[in-house]
Amino acid sequence: MILIRTKFWQLIRLIDKQAFPQGRAFIIERKDVMKDHLVKATADGVRIYAAVTTDLVNEAIRRHDCYPVAAAALGRTMTGALLLAANLKNKEALTVKFNGGGPLGIVTADATPEGYVRGYVGNPHVNLPLNDKGKIDVGGGVGTNGTVSVTRFTGLRNPITGSCEITDGEIADDLTKYLYVSEQTPSSIGLGVLVNPDFKCIGAGGFFIQPLPDATEECIAKLEANLQKVNSVSHMVEKGYSAKDIIAEMLQGFDINYMSETDLAFKCHCSKEMLFNVLISLGKEDLDSLVADGKAEVSCHFCNEKYEFTGEELQELAAAADKVR
Repeated sequence: MILIRTKFWQLIRLIDKQAFPQGRAFIIERKDVMKDHLVKATADGVRIYAAVTTDLVNEAIRRHDCYPVAAAALGRTMTGALLLAANLKNKEALTVKFNGGGPLGIVTADATPEGYVRGYVGNPHVNLPLNDKGKIDVGGGVGTNGTVSVTRFTGLRNPITGSCEITDGEIADDLTKYLYVSEQTPSSIGLGVLVNPDFKCIGAGGFFIQPLPDATEECIAKLEANLQKVNSVSHMVEKGYSAKDIIAEMLQGFDINYMSETDLAFKCHCSKEMLFNVLISLGKEDLDSLVADGKAEVSCHFCNEKYEFTGEELQELAAAADKVR
């Protein structure tokens, strides 16, 4: 079974890397509108989740002014984080962080099982030529000299973090490897983001597939045969496929049990009050400098929301900081 599952992982990688002719991914216009959502299902010894994330990727592009390489990297990371978070309990959360030493810098996403995600990329204005498959060079932007880490916030005293070395920086392969190496879970993740010339995402989504302990070799063989025929997940979403459609496409001939559907959205929990408390932790010299300037503008890394503080508010902040020192 281990050999079969290894083959299964390799097959997912081939599907996720199917190449379009150069430029094709940049000129197709999406013809319908669909709310972002994630669907969970099981079928004959297989667990599968699929997600459509086009809108939340566009929200991230808008907030961070992402060029295509950053849009694809951040979009894949946020989608992957949502798929992983679907396994968590309510009130839990996780953070996925890629630090591969590439020109994009660190790519980070936070996600919850309720379907909320936020994320940012260190340098959203990276320009790279298409890779040798005619696709956006996410691996070149992320880099391969570093690690991918996943931190789970489960309500325990200390968060739980696992990590592994980055394989190719294309996000999906690296998360698949992480699950196998760090969590000993033989699973496969496929992710995709299509971006057109005006930097708009026209199709984004992903899937998570895990053979369960009772999966038979016949089941795995049938699944592999199905996956050899399907298009990339981003292409399916661009064509208007829902998450259920994606699952049905991959599990043809299976008795599918659809378990739940969750709406997805880009959502940050930052606030002016939260940033007020962050500013209080600054040193006295830094706070005095802000007070002298008479105003300050603070941005949230995750959503790029800007908060302005007046001179009066800064004086109140400095006074509050003096009381806690």
